[in-house]
Amino acid sequence: MRNPLSKTIVNIKPSGIRKFFDIVSEMNDPDVISLGVGEPDFETPWHIRDEGIYSLERGRTFYTSNAGLLEMREEVSKYLKRRYDLEYDARKEMIVTVGGSEAIDIALRAMVDAGDEVLIPQPSYVSYEPCAVLAGGKPVIIELKHENQFRLTAKELEDAITDKSKILILPFPNNPTGAIMEREDLEAIAKVIKEHDLYVLSDEIYSELCYTDQHVSIANIDGMWERTVLINGFSKSYAMTGWRLGYACGPEKIIEQMYKIHQFCIMCAPTTSQYAAIDALRNGDDDVKMMREAYNQRRRFLVHAFKEMGLECFEPFGAFYIFPCIKEFGMTSDEFATRFLQEEKVAVVPGTAFGDSGEGFIRISYAYSLEKLKVAVGRLEHFVRHLRESGK
Repeated sequence: MRNPLSKTIVNIKPSGIRKFFDIVSEMNDPDVISLGVGEPDFETPWHIRDEGIYSLERGRTFYTSNAGLLEMREEVSKYLKRRYDLEYDARKEMIVTVGGSEAIDIALRAMVDAGDEVLIPQPSYVSYEPCAVLAGGKPVIIELKHENQFRLTAKELEDAITDKSKILILPFPNNPTGAIMEREDLEAIAKVIKEHDLYVLSDEIYSELCYTDQHVSIANIDGMWERTVLINGFSKSYAMTGWRLGYACGPEKIIEQMYKIHQFCIMCAPTTSQYAAIDALRNGDDDVKMMREAYNQRRRFLVHAFKEMGLECFEPFGAFYIFPCIKEFGMTSDEFATRFLQEEKVAVVPGTAFGDSGEGFIRISYAYSLEKLKVAVGRLEHFVRHLRESGK
């Protein structure tokens, strides 16, 4: 029999995040603490769930339009204007997707021709590189540096550009590092983007989880709106991971082509989720603020705890991850994470799950209760002390 499998997909590595999640599941040990998955520990706020339930009770179980409920798109448009001073036509410049992940996939497929280079700063979310490959593009990795707090600099971008470069993926606030890009950072790279006639895929799923100033979208920088596809969703801000709902906004000519792919592959995002999201956008600001304040408390606790135990770590200002450096222990990120799980029963994710430049770091998610984090930090302190005393 001939090989039934695509060489392209066979050569794509499985997610490094799921590897440790699966190990924890197989251990079936109640003492194990998992800090590996970016899953908010908050339940979806009741008024949002109630709206989803109400939509079912009313029999709203039909397909929506392919682009999503117009009412929802109009609320997204109002939200983006209110929060980030961005204007998008709900009818022509927006599409509702099955999570932000679908938006990433169809944006790349709509914009990339075979051989086009997609610039991907790493460490970053695991799906960018495989989605670029599946779209026929060539991923070009830009290694972000710890000394720059894992921000993308204009020089790093300039050095990576060739005559085949077409799209820059901008993954900020960043998973896994917690890094952010401030307005001056964005203005610097915007000059390079415009000079080289690039487009930007800006993944802003953590935009509501910034702990210093208000998040700034690159679409808000002069001359960048028409070059940017903005991706966002409801999973992180509203604790709606299982509702699988996101959206993409951008120039009509790009959204129109994304719409065709979505139309043929997905049809439409879940109807119940869309009705719930309308309520989230209208009435969820206080919930978002409450969750952000809770995450910030946990963030500050971890920054202080790592400082106390002498574990090198820059202070993250976005998302709900922290990315401590473990290079002093002379082992790979995978070895450190494996031993930490085996010896102390705490699961974290090796930095290499997010690209080779993540070597020497581990990702810890603080989308967990402060009580659980305190126990995990106590175990980490014991583990680190043992490594230092034993010399390995």
